[in-house]
Amino acid sequence: MRLIRLLFLLVALTLSVTMLRNRVGSAQSTAVTINIDAAVNRHYINPNIYGVAFASPAQLADLNSPLNRSGGNATSQYNWQCNCDNRGSDFYFESLDSGSSTPGKLNDDFIAANKSVGADSMVTIPSIGWVAKLGPNRGKLASYSIAKYGPQKDNDKLYFPDAGNGLRQSDGSKITNNDPNDANIPVDAAFQQGWVQHLVTRWGTAANGGLRYYLMDNEPSLWCETHRDVHPVGPTMEEIKNAIIDYGAKVKATDPTALVVGFEEWGWPAYMYSGFDWQWAGQHNNYNEASFPDRSAHSGMDYSPWVLDQIKQHDVQTGKRSLDVFTVHWYPQGSQALGLPGEAFSNDVSPQMSQLRNRSTRSLWDPNYTDPSWINRKVFVIPRIRAWVNQYYPGLQTGVTEYNWGAEGFINGATAQADVYGIFGREGLDLATRWTTPDASTPTYKAMKMYRNYDGSKSTFGDISVSDSVPDPDNLSSFAAIRSKDGALTVMVINKSLTAGASATINLANFATRGVSQVWQLTSANTIARLADVNFSGTSFSLSVPAQSITLLVIAGAAPTLQTEPNLQRALALDSVNLLHDPLSFTNPNNFSADHRTRITLFAGNVDLNPGDSFTAQAEDAQNNPYPLQVEYVGKVPGYDWLTQVVVSFPDPPPAAGDYRLSISLRGVQSNKAAVTMTP
Repeated sequence: MRLIRLLFLLVALTLSVTMLRNRVGSAQSTAVTINIDAAVNRHYINPNIYGVAFASPAQLADLNSPLNRSGGNATSQYNWQCNCDNRGSDFYFESLDSGSSTPGKLNDDFIAANKSVGADSMVTIPSIGWVAKLGPNRGKLASYSIAKYGPQKDNDKLYFPDAGNGLRQSDGSKITNNDPNDANIPVDAAFQQGWVQHLVTRWGTAANGGLRYYLMDNEPSLWCETHRDVHPVGPTMEEIKNAIIDYGAKVKATDPTALVVGFEEWGWPAYMYSGFDWQWAGQHNNYNEASFPDRSAHSGMDYSPWVLDQIKQHDVQTGKRSLDVFTVHWYPQGSQALGLPGEAFSNDVSPQMSQLRNRSTRSLWDPNYTDPSWINRKVFVIPRIRAWVNQYYPGLQTGVTEYNWGAEGFINGATAQADVYGIFGREGLDLATRWTTPDASTPTYKAMKMYRNYDGSKSTFGDISVSDSVPDPDNLSSFAAIRSKDGALTVMVINKSLTAGASATINLANFATRGVSQVWQLTSANTIARLADVNFSGTSFSLSVPAQSITLLVIAGAAPTLQTEPNLQRALALDSVNLLHDPLSFTNPNNFSADHRTRITLFAGNVDLNPGDSFTAQAEDAQNNPYPLQVEYVGKVPGYDWLTQVVVSFPDPPPAAGDYRLSISLRGVQSNKAAVTMTP
């Protein structure tokens, strides 16, 4: 959300904006080696990292996005009973009709639209203590009426001239004597519990398909600016801790299966310091954290860790959870040293800003990267918030519920977005929602589709992250994941260089392939194109990628192969107890198991089984009726690393005696079918 994030930046320099054009072969190619090991750093990628905000059903379906957030400044003062909100500093502190007098309709419509395409909703529950009210006939109201408080620096000239911006025309100072009741009413957690009850009554509990995610307000450390009409003093650590516990408890009391999400803070200072302290620092021009009064009152602890620790202590004492997901917002900033004081999520695509945008994704993960903006700290957002959770409230999920790298209409913004998606998956983030949803015509929107719907049939990037290393991620980054649905290895190669193409050598380890890869690519031509397949032998192949491009490789996994008798399609199969050859009986009295079912040992090649891989076995009778087999053991044959033994058993009770065709499936890829004869 574009808020007051430039308060602490130096005066902007004049920048000349240069349109960056990308051509294949526009500069000499750079040789790059990409090393992928499918057995290393394996972990699940939560699809909720591909969330968005305020997306339409058509956008959600096209992006194959599982999560849609309703957030932002207006949600902090949404009144569910009158279905109205106050826009805060975003729009002259006006309280406006949300389109209907039906209680809660704005968010009910939002949830309904999301459910129509199978997406979960995230809805903001205000905890600021005030919500909007309307005038007669559902008319607009102004928190800073010019008629009441005098001339102001700006006003809503077109639609509501009496609504000012709360800054005196004479000297630009803030109006501090306003009555918060002018356009709002005070409420408490009981009022919001009524809304939660409405949502549960209307949609059911989260466990039964209702609203799953309840957000605890929005960017509270900025309330003293964005909602200064009702909350002119920045909130303390105690206020935020108490609000999450109070409002979270009301959510859980109404729907124990719902997930409470917070703190929803806006950026770097708000991770470390309370809104009270940051406001105090600005008022006193003293940014020495040792002087901050709220911090000093809490043993010098950072704000986020202190609140997490206090919530954890409360929840342990009460036996009831107040928070489920710890979330922050993150927007890349500029660089005073480079003469780029503006925010990187602007539409500036000058070479300097584009290169900064390429580097700035490091702020999400790299503990050695010093943010070059006014922050001037090593931020590493995702490892930092995970470490806080691990130390102060283990078991919470982590999320980034607002972010934006800008330049949506340019390929530089698209490569940044693709890089961010890859980082979220590699770093193990649990959920993320982009602010907001780009227009479908933009390269950035199409970069998002490269992960979730690159072929228009909802084919996706993989869901099991694996090791993928490159020498310089500022110029070319790469991310790899196994797709458990079909066993394919997906590799997203992002050439962020502004002018140089890259000649990439992809080295594969611990992944058996069929020697063929699909190639999908997005460039400044702004079309997702399928290129010619790459055929290769061995464990390496080369690929040329143009400057400023996103290339997805879909590398088919090799099918496992059941070993058969020479010149026959009969399986090499043994009774695992007496080692008798087929035909095999369904039961064996000498079997050690209580059910005496025969355990059949099969032998297979092309089986590289890694932790988390799916492995199944099945049989078909002469009429093609399927029978799932129980897989009881998978392991290498001692002394024959290329050969794997698989022990399976038929269901109990067994089917009829006869010939069966057996097969195994690894990561969704099915082997050949080999026959065995089963007797009673």
